[in-house]
Amino acid sequence: MNDLVTNFPLAQLLWWLFAALAVGGALGTITRRNPVASLLFLVLTFFSLAAIYVLLGAHFIAAVQVIVYAGAILVLFLFVIMLLNLGHDYASDLRGGLWIVAAFGAAGLIGFAIWRAFRTTNAVLETGAGVHLDAQVDTLNAVGAIAQPLFQRFLVPFELTSILLLIAIIGAVLLAKRRV
Repeated sequence: MNDLVTNFPLAQLLWWLFAALAVGGALGTITRRNPVASLLFLVLTFFSLAAIYVLLGAHFIAAVQVIVYAGAILVLFLFVIMLLNLGHDYASDLRGGLWIVAAFGAAGLIGFAIWRAFRTTNAVLETGAGVHLDAQVDTLNAVGAIAQPLFQRFLVPFELTSILLLIAIIGAVLLAKRRV
């Protein structure tokens, strides 16, 4: 957590509150059988993450989180759910005892991540990444510090992700067209 969160007890309390809401929303997303209810929990998760970004001082990423994910992507998901008519007859996605194995695996991974987070202190500061990031923000602004690596080093994965989303939309439309 950055200085803003560690220096103000109210900000730290809000950080923990939004972190708990994000984890609860994520758990609600994967445990609901109704896809619309799952989508609403996903909205809660996205807005909680945006609030955490604001508390950490990453206002641009918070705005992108709300505009792109909570706005465009969730509208797309809702459109696909309504197009495929998934809100009425549904079968359980998790059958038998497989969900218990998945829950233990997820709990183990989350426990390891929490243990690792409390074990390493100031990992970003020890590597010097924070100083490098501050220097980039000073020279390029916050948008430039994000855009330069995104559109230079990570351009191919960024474009592949957009193509993957386009293929998913086309696949959803074709699946819905067969059923109609």
